[in-house]
Amino acid sequence: MGFLLSIYVGVVAFMVASVARGDPLVPMLCVFGDSVVDVGNNNHLNTLIKSNFPPYGRDFVTHTPTGRFCNGKLATDFTAEYLGFDSYPPAYLSQDARGKNLLIGANFASAGSGFYDRTAQFYRAISLTQQLAYYKEYQDKVVSMVGKDSANTMFSGGIHLLSAGSSDFIQNYYINPMLQRTYTPDQFSDILIRSFSAFVQNLYGVGVRRIGVTTLPPTGCLPAAITLFGGGSNQCIGRLNQDAVAFNNKLNTTAQYLKSRFPGLKVVVFDIYQPLLDLITKPSDQGFFESRKACCGTGTIETSLLCNARSVGTCSNATQYVFWDGFHPSEAANKVIAQALLQQGFDLIS
Repeated sequence: MGFLLSIYVGVVAFMVASVARGDPLVPMLCVFGDSVVDVGNNNHLNTLIKSNFPPYGRDFVTHTPTGRFCNGKLATDFTAEYLGFDSYPPAYLSQDARGKNLLIGANFASAGSGFYDRTAQFYRAISLTQQLAYYKEYQDKVVSMVGKDSANTMFSGGIHLLSAGSSDFIQNYYINPMLQRTYTPDQFSDILIRSFSAFVQNLYGVGVRRIGVTTLPPTGCLPAAITLFGGGSNQCIGRLNQDAVAFNNKLNTTAQYLKSRFPGLKVVVFDIYQPLLDLITKPSDQGFFESRKACCGTGTIETSLLCNARSVGTCSNATQYVFWDGFHPSEAANKVIAQALLQQGFDLIS
């Protein structure tokens, strides 16, 4: 235990020294996935799944809505800060995603997307397949700016984060009788895992070597899930959490297999299930007051268009709430989650 602690302290000291010099710990940060990490790509799509209006963004650094499904920063925003970046990777479809701004990375995530492309199609979001196509387009832009050798060093040394799966279950499988008749939850999760495996292999094929993927959260504890599927209960839904745990186990197994098969590949599975579950079940331990209801509106289901400036009941101080809206953590919760992810992600940085 002492040896592991010394490694931990040493890595932290290295990180602090590097950031103090103004040097990011990695050359770039790219983000893929769904609404948990979307920083504004859906602003530019013909979709109802948007958050570019108040009260979203009210506690962000600019105090304006950006397209983030949060009152402030996402966990990936904190991650960028911890890595030493002084700005956040821009949404790839935004006007900010041009020229030198792209040299720190880019964000390709889209609310309503998932491992299962039909989930994205249903919500007119950017599918994971299209996000990968945009990433390859992005690589061409970086090569044109810095040359092939420098670009390849950036791609192989940069961190690529993926957060997906919640929309596939909550916003598709559990509300889609056709899918439920066709697949058991276990069979559906196998489809998602195959998509994850193909995504990693595609990234590896274009020079990426450092990939982080988040587990599913305790989906049965999301306020909207309790409202939609809880049958009037105010408690976490066990079967949904069981499905999430089963998926997460497969994700870990698949990540280990991919690392063993592809030389030089680092894949870290970030566990957000337990840190978020701890916040939900023991909120006061981290200084939170409310973990069953979200801040926005009634706190039971409001998300996207339902969470708006006229939503009655919206809380005045989101720092006391684990959830900002029916699906997404508050900035305060995201900070706690990001700190947990940082401790799990040393292998991607070293």
